[in-house]
Amino acid sequence: GDMAPEFNLTNNNLANVTLNDTKGKRIFVVVPSVDTPVCDREIRKFNEEASSLDGVHIYVISMDLPFAQIRWCGAAGVDKVTTLSDYKNRDFGRNYGTYIKEVGLLARSIFLILFYIRILC
Repeated sequence: GDMAPEFNLTNNNLANVTLNDTKGKRIFVVVPSVDTPVCDREIRKFNEEASSLDGVHIYVISMDLPFAQIRWCGAAGVDKVTTLSDYKNRDFGRNYGTYIKEVGLLARSIFLILFYIRILC
C-alpha cells in the first residue's frame, strides 16, 4: 500500500496529534459528524469491537470540535476509541482525500494503518 500521509489533528485536550503520535496497528474511522444517526451507530459499533481487537488502536476523526466529541462520547458511553478533530487545519481530510470542500465535512471512510505506516485499504 501507499505510505500514510502526515497530518495535524486536535485531541480532546486541544493538543496537536500527528501520525507519529499514533502507534502500532491503527484504524482511522472517518465520519462527517458524531452527531448524525449513521455516524452514531458506526462509532458505537467500533467502540463495542475495540476490546476484541488486541493491539489495535481505533481513532474516530471528524470535523466536530473536540468539545462536541467529548459531549457525544460521554452521552453515548463511548470510551474505547479515541476521537480526534480535523477542524483546525483540515490536514487529514486534504491529505487523505476525504475533505468535502463544498460542505466543510469529511467523507465517511476507513483507513487501516500498520506499524510501518502503510495504508492497507
